Formats: sequence, structure tokens, C-alpha cells
Amino acid sequence: MAVIKVAGEIDLRTARTVRTGLVDVAEAGFRRIVVDFEQVRFCDATGLGALVAAHNRLHADGGELRLARVKAAQRRIFQITGLDRLFTLHESVEDAVGEGRTPTASPLG
Repeated sequence: MAVIKVAGEIDLRTARTVRTGLVDVAEAGFRRIVVDFEQVRFCDATGLGALVAAHNRLHADGGELRLARVKAAQRRIFQITGLDRLFTLHESVEDAVGEGRTPTASPLG
């Protein structure tokens, strides 16, 4: 499992970098990835698309993408779009990682 910290905005300008970074982590052999949203200020439809693409890549190989510390306003976007049914949203990184697991952390964005 890897924990990826994303900071700033996930939008038209940065979504490709986020998607590529997450796919690179998956290709490095990590099948479970937690994206830490604590420092994400904004995520638009392009950003959501990047997360869905990364999810699809992981899911095809039996992995999963979990989101941690998603702010209330961002959670609302996930609910409106129905993506809260695709992604597991966790209050903390620890909850997303689960008990007994040691994550590998790296920044992205």
C-alpha cells in the first residue's frame, strides 16, 4: 500500500500529472493506493476524471484507490456525481490504510 499526498488544485492544469503519478505508483507494484486530500484546495471535473482513470487502472489489476481527508465541500461533489459509490472516502489516512498495515508515503502535486 502507498499513501500519496496531493497538494493544491486538481484541475485541467494538473490532472494529467496526478493521473500519471498515480498510475506510475501502480506500475511500481502498489495495488492499494491512498490519496491524502488534506492539502487539496480544489478538485474539478478534470481532476475527478484523473482519479477515475487511476481507479480503473488499479481495479483492472485487482487493486483499489482510497481517498482520505476529503473536505466536506469536496465530499459533496463526490456525492453529487455518484463517485462516492466508486471511491471509499475515509476521515483519516489511518482509517484508509487500515489496521496492521505500514504504508509507503510520497508527495504528488
